[in-house]
Amino acid sequence: MLDFLKNYITAKNIIFFIISILFIIFITKIKDIAILFFASFVISCSLNPLVDKMSKRINRGLASSIVLFGSLIILILFFVPIIVLGGKQISSFLQLLPEHLNTAKSYLITFPLFKNTDLSQIDMGNLISSATGFTSNVVSSSISFTKELAMTIIYFLAACIIIYYFLADRDIVKATYLSLFPTNMKEKADEIIKSISQKIGGYVLAQIVTMSSIGIIIFAGLAILGIDYALLLGLLTAVFDIIPIVGPAAALVIIILTVYKLGALKIGLVLLIFAFAQWAENNLVRPYIFSKFLDLHPLIIYFFLFVTAQYLGIIGVIFAPAIAATVCVLIEELYIKSIR
Repeated sequence: MLDFLKNYITAKNIIFFIISILFIIFITKIKDIAILFFASFVISCSLNPLVDKMSKRINRGLASSIVLFGSLIILILFFVPIIVLGGKQISSFLQLLPEHLNTAKSYLITFPLFKNTDLSQIDMGNLISSATGFTSNVVSSSISFTKELAMTIIYFLAACIIIYYFLADRDIVKATYLSLFPTNMKEKADEIIKSISQKIGGYVLAQIVTMSSIGIIIFAGLAILGIDYALLLGLLTAVFDIIPIVGPAAALVIIILTVYKLGALKIGLVLLIFAFAQWAENNLVRPYIFSKFLDLHPLIIYFFLFVTAQYLGIIGVIFAPAIAATVCVLIEELYIKSIR
């Protein structure tokens, strides 16, 4: 017992624990700013290899501008089909909303589990009127929506500027970071930032590969079945997949709402396709890609998913694997290696 106390309850370990707690508390206080800078850092790490190659021939600032602008163009081209096709489908769906609600009620009141419950007493007319009133309230709140949209645009532009400076002034940023440490710690600090950059640099690529895999499977499967909007549904599934657990569930709901009139056989086939896509991504693509780029056990990623969901919101959930990689590197370099 005394040996355990001597080995583990040391001044260094106590200080490490206290600093870790204080750091977590500080991050939660400025979480919006912290997430903005961390997300920008993650994206810049993923783009750095391309900028490094281009900067051998041209100025690094120009290379950074070209890479960042090219990435934005690719992102816009990816979302244009979703916006164009999605707008048409949403408009069509809203026009048929009363019919969808009545069909859903008819199904529920005849289903043995629900037919004797209060669900059978729902007045669809009142519900539709309420939905109409809700829509009116949403329209009347357009000023608030405009403000939120403006803030989103500001955050997006700020992120682009931060990413650019992370890329173009990488050496300056690194020198400034190292200047915060004493001379005898600069080498260790340099190793830590290199290790973090290498691990999370592949996060964006890994995420794109996993999202693309499930999107392609869903699109191919729905196209083979002759389902309308197969491309749109594949794209939406890929985009929603960036949000763990909740995203795939939302995508499945949208797909079911699109195909539920086509009969039980096609619904069953669609569910099988979706289940296969999830299985292939979670058991074949994701473990290989994320272990290759981040070297993290799935349990660690899930732990950070729940923590970031609690304290950092949806953006934190999206970047949870990158946050997990960063924390694991810090623990490995600052703590574990020092006690071996």
